[in-house]
Amino acid sequence: MYCRLDLAVLSPTRQDPHFPFENTYARLPDRFFARVSPTPVTNPQLVRLNEPLAQELRLDPPTLRTQEGVAVLGGNRVPEGAEPLAMAYAGFQFGNWVPQLGDGRAILLGEIVGRDGVRRDVQLKGAGPTRFSRGGDGRAGLGPVLREYVVSEAMARLGVPTTRALAVVTTGEQIVRETLLPGAVLARVARSHIRVGTFQFFAGRGDTDALRALADYTIARHDPAAADAEQPYLTFFRGIVERQATLVAQWQLVGFIHGVMNTDNTSVAGETIDYGPCAFMDAYHPQTVYSSIDRAGRYAYGQQPSVARWNLASLAQALLPLFGDDEEAAVARATEVLESFQARFEDAYRDGLRRKLGVTEPRDDDSALADDLLTCMAESGADFTLTFRGLCDALGDTPSASAAVRRLFPEPSAFDAWAARWRQRLATEQCSNAERRDVMRAANPRFIPRNHLVEEAIVAATTRGEFGPFETLVEVLTHPYDDQPANERCTRPPRPDQVVRQTFCGT
Repeated sequence: MYCRLDLAVLSPTRQDPHFPFENTYARLPDRFFARVSPTPVTNPQLVRLNEPLAQELRLDPPTLRTQEGVAVLGGNRVPEGAEPLAMAYAGFQFGNWVPQLGDGRAILLGEIVGRDGVRRDVQLKGAGPTRFSRGGDGRAGLGPVLREYVVSEAMARLGVPTTRALAVVTTGEQIVRETLLPGAVLARVARSHIRVGTFQFFAGRGDTDALRALADYTIARHDPAAADAEQPYLTFFRGIVERQATLVAQWQLVGFIHGVMNTDNTSVAGETIDYGPCAFMDAYHPQTVYSSIDRAGRYAYGQQPSVARWNLASLAQALLPLFGDDEEAAVARATEVLESFQARFEDAYRDGLRRKLGVTEPRDDDSALADDLLTCMAESGADFTLTFRGLCDALGDTPSASAAVRRLFPEPSAFDAWAARWRQRLATEQCSNAERRDVMRAANPRFIPRNHLVEEAIVAATTRGEFGPFETLVEVLTHPYDDQPANERCTRPPRPDQVVRQTFCGT
């Protein structure tokens, strides 16, 4: 039974760390969630605490490192003020409608308003079964937990909106997947865990009252200005469209592939959420897929913008009852807003590409220049991150300046022809190479969570109990735009024997 708990173990005590919870989602009607406490684990041990994030949340890192603090982060104690619950939602998974999903292995402890005034959820992922587990064990493996910690924190440092990782705790237990794996709990933080699928859950049931209550709640939390608009729900939808368009553009600009862009994995807050079989590209190609469950390439790198628009169309369908009593007029309004997605995405993406190329005075033909480079990279199998970072040092028109980036192209003549056009374009602007290089270095990371390095860290931790590679990778990715000569190996693409061809969901 998902609710079979030892309340004596879970009850707060005076030794527990203080969590300044100010909960609001728990005030919504009961059909929005199932109240359930985490299931205790055998031997919770802290692997990693994100101290800067803890401090931002007004938490005390030394206290979190105590036995009582680790017990909270691992799910063995419920701190005072927490109101643990599993959220209900539905969703389209690979285009197939699933009317009930929900948090099957994640439990929301509560909400904290941080030092910056932003309200954030604190959730334990892998904290045990809930009403929505659908026969699952509600647990998480150490490998996927480490992957989410590494990649989500890297995304934050890259400047991409994302959920954050507060802590990793091992459980002292094994979980059953294809084999026995060490278990872990991830303490995760988000502006909220409300998804497109949360709205679909109530729309699919014809529960307009709950749909409206959810929309009103989400507007108050994420888009309060919309409440005063002439058409609040349509304005709210427009904000979600804009945030998603900008977010996916940022994914494309760093070569990130989400892997499972289902509607239940799409946050209305505009954050990257639910890191499963995610990955960063090495060699560039728009059809790149890593996810082991994406056999048809639905969520390939180049498909992400169109999938995001599809997900937003699904949200529009769910919200239609709130857009007006005249269904035809409501559809027209929603369609008009939805059609703004492509322009918003293109603006954000093209502006980002200009920065990556060092263009400071936009022109209409810049898109063709960027597209021609990407085509050349795809045909040559050039590394996405190294190519763009290499351009920072190729501004000078000398063989030595371009040597590193030219080596990324087996036949560099195509790159040479493109580079000549690029330099001619930059020469039309009043900007020094030093100033331009600074712009480019701020747009082109030196370090990303390369798949083979993530896998190396996971294997070391799960098979040998060694967390050194994980800790090193996290620290390197804390400064992704800086040169770090001592960590140069972390910039290199994988050798043939290190190539990761598939990543896995972990469920």
